Amino acid sequence: MPRKPLSILVLAAALAASAALVGSAQTGTQEPRPKARARALGIPFDGTPGALNAITDVKGVEVGHATLISGSGALAVGKGPVRTGVTAVFPRGKKDPAPVFSGWWSLNGNGELTGTTWIEDSGFLEGPIGLTNTNSVGTVRDAIIAWEIERRFYDPDEGPPLTVVGETYDGYLNDIDGFHVKKEHVFAALDGAKTGPVEEGSVGGGTGMICHQFKAGIGTASRVLDKEAGGYTVGVLVQANHGKRDTLMIAGVPVGRELSDRMPVIHTQAKAGTDNSIIVVVATDAPLLPHQLKRLAKHVPLGLARDGGMGLNSSGEIFLAFSTANPGAGARGRSSRPEMLSNEQLDPLFVATILATEEAVVNAIVAGETMVGVDGNTVYGIQPDRLKAALARHGRLAGGKAADDPGAAQRTQ
Repeated sequence: MPRKPLSILVLAAALAASAALVGSAQTGTQEPRPKARARALGIPFDGTPGALNAITDVKGVEVGHATLISGSGALAVGKGPVRTGVTAVFPRGKKDPAPVFSGWWSLNGNGELTGTTWIEDSGFLEGPIGLTNTNSVGTVRDAIIAWEIERRFYDPDEGPPLTVVGETYDGYLNDIDGFHVKKEHVFAALDGAKTGPVEEGSVGGGTGMICHQFKAGIGTASRVLDKEAGGYTVGVLVQANHGKRDTLMIAGVPVGRELSDRMPVIHTQAKAGTDNSIIVVVATDAPLLPHQLKRLAKHVPLGLARDGGMGLNSSGEIFLAFSTANPGAGARGRSSRPEMLSNEQLDPLFVATILATEEAVVNAIVAGETMVGVDGNTVYGIQPDRLKAALARHGRLAGGKAADDPGAAQRTQ
């Protein structure tokens, strides 16, 4: 059954730290309930995940969401229906504005990630990362700067840094030209950011997003290296809004071809979710310099390819990687001696990035639930039982039962 329209609940920044917020500006009145992730369905993935199997397994990283869902029926620009939001990622948390070494890469540039020219030249990411819809990039950028000024989250000798905001297009389900994301929503996502489990699917910036023509949105995963490789953690968060159904692969199975029905019903546009972009944020605690982090970002597309991502012409695939190591490297007015791994030590981190990206995308799809948006446009969530059956037919269901799912008991939708 389609989800009933929910009213927008705008949370003031003063309430964002309360227990009721739980790291996200929630909409509607339903209580969060535990929800299985991809591993809990028995989908086998390579590599060892962290305790939460999330980007927040990298110590210090905090994530917050503000989710806007309201209205139903015909599109009325400026009124709705609304299916959108904001996601915020803090590399060192809300209490530590110290810059982090960073690098970025674009597989296909039909999208936006602001602030990347300075990351390229300086090697540093300063401040939080914002993720939202295409038309709200400016609003989110301005609001993050306002938040940094009000919270004094910057070096007072330098002023607020250039802001990093990424986007994907949610106009198949959302009144994207209505500019519904406001300053207060951005503040709620920033103030509500926290460590621990990360909400996935139709939340925050991922609220109106579609992946491989299934309802999807935000997804996350992590990998921990063996002690012999340094024991470092790599965490990935995706805002997934890309891909065609017939290329979708999960655990090596052509799931998209086997689950070829329940395609999006789009009355106003014809190609929902076939070529609409993905933003990927990679975090690690490994001591890497900016050029090495760019190499990490360059390996993200290999993870997307394992799921059947093709980097189509109208799809923007843009990736950002940062390291929380070397906390004093960005200090102003003095030299530093940052630590770095040798190039020969990077291979396990490349593999971890690829595998965490692959799983994060699948988590975004598994978390997605059927959504009805503007003009009755409908995008269906994947059906877990049918997904498991498809994997079982190919002998790819993990022992015929659920695989180990770190953090599953703590996860809510």
